[in-house]
Amino acid sequence: MKMKVGFIGLGIMGSRMAANLQKHGYDLVVFNRTRAKAQPLLDGGAIFAESPAKLGEQVDVLFTMLAHPDAVEQAALRENGFLDYLKPNTLWVDCSSVNPSFSRKMAVAAAARQVRFIDAPVTGSAPVAAEAKLVFWVGADGADLERIRPLLLCMGDKIIHTGGHGMGTSMKMVINLLLGNAMAAFAEAMALGEGLGLSQNVLFDSLLGSPAVAPFLASKRDRIEKGNYEAEFPLRWMQKDMHLATVSAYESGVAMPLTNLAKEIYRLAMRDGHATEDFSAIYEFVTGNDNSLAAGAPRTRDSKPAGPSAS
Repeated sequence: MKMKVGFIGLGIMGSRMAANLQKHGYDLVVFNRTRAKAQPLLDGGAIFAESPAKLGEQVDVLFTMLAHPDAVEQAALRENGFLDYLKPNTLWVDCSSVNPSFSRKMAVAAAARQVRFIDAPVTGSAPVAAEAKLVFWVGADGADLERIRPLLLCMGDKIIHTGGHGMGTSMKMVINLLLGNAMAAFAEAMALGEGLGLSQNVLFDSLLGSPAVAPFLASKRDRIEKGNYEAEFPLRWMQKDMHLATVSAYESGVAMPLTNLAKEIYRLAMRDGHATEDFSAIYEFVTGNDNSLAAGAPRTRDSKPAGPSAS
């Protein structure tokens, strides 16, 4: 008999991950603060729990995919939290992007309740999640990882066991630090190039695919040229992850001057209305080029930075 799987957090990534579990025949119990986001899963036979606690009573393994540490802690430990309702030896797999010290804190809280904790954040955008090609960075006991490996392979095609609790989120911090810095540095380089008289096309054609830029930047060209920054990975969550990386650096005694500066540039971009756009919108903020005007693409922006949300 297959495990009954719980899933909390049905945003851009979580909804696609849960859908892939459902496609593989797993019985799902889901919770999301905004119930409407669960409707496609409910139409496919998933059960909606009225609270994280009600969900916890019903499942053998639980996935959380939430926006930030406070959202995870609220779902787990605060009023109607699931952690006091999970059966002993239930597996809790947190796929959220959080800081390593927070993951270790949750591991301790879970162990006190005889729950097995795994941190398993992912690398990949919304299309990658939909195609079940995510990379999982797993911090866990090896035996616990083997118990959930079939589930992870429903959602991704690569699993890296990075060590014990907190090591999965440690790797995710490193990766998102590189992504965020690379995107901001590319935007600044493009601004200089255009300031020197080089056309955007010449810069794109010359830089993309060269050793000077990260490979993922090629996938952002179309968005930048059209000024269409529909979110695959929202800019506000990139800023959050870069901030958590600096928190982790402080806790570890590591200096990160470049990342501290870059995360504040992203924060200014949030204030400028780019919070819910794809993080590649940092290009528009840094360069001042709004290509949507030329392309005729509709734009909608927040009038102020969006606060944290777990919906």
